[in-house]
Amino acid sequence: MKIICIGRNYSEHAKELGNAIPEAPILFIKPDSAHIRPGYHFYYPAFSNDVHHELELVLKIQTMGKNIPKQFAHKYYDEIGLGIDFTARDVQAELKQKGLPWEKAKAFDGSAAMGHFVTKKELGDLNAIQFHLDVNGETRQRGNSANMLNKFDYLISYISNFFTLKKGDLIFTGTPAGVGPVEIGDRLEGYIGDSKLLEVVVK
Repeated sequence: MKIICIGRNYSEHAKELGNAIPEAPILFIKPDSAHIRPGYHFYYPAFSNDVHHELELVLKIQTMGKNIPKQFAHKYYDEIGLGIDFTARDVQAELKQKGLPWEKAKAFDGSAAMGHFVTKKELGDLNAIQFHLDVNGETRQRGNSANMLNKFDYLISYISNFFTLKKGDLIFTGTPAGVGPVEIGDRLEGYIGDSKLLEVVVK
């Protein structure tokens, strides 16, 4: 299982970090050791003093595919969930300044918290999925799939040009505006609509 992530897929998030809106999807990968399953905690890494939450809609691949045409991409996933891309922002800033890859800031152990999945049928219109993140009961991020720069089917098609997608792979589709720091003791809860699909405590 691999975790493929999309950077800067919501324009307001790109703006809040002072980044340009990309012409093509930005891809990076997290290893399976980054995966936190539902019910497990996030442990604050010792190498960072500024870890941020980034709530994202996540696609679960159900069928192996390579060079998938966009018109057939919908056949390669049937479930959507929520995940948090934990980012060591201070480490990332240093790496970006030096023109180095982001892995130490984005792909460290436990950096991809996952919630539960629901079927596409349950969600209805995939271009109007509302989701949000509460931290200690206060809403920090709100997003809607309508605001994605690159939609689900295009992302699957684009990614499959570079990486063979396999059953069980996860695609983090980008985060909306509102990212911010987490602290030890914080409780993070992710919702699609009114349904809580993710909960993780920072230890």
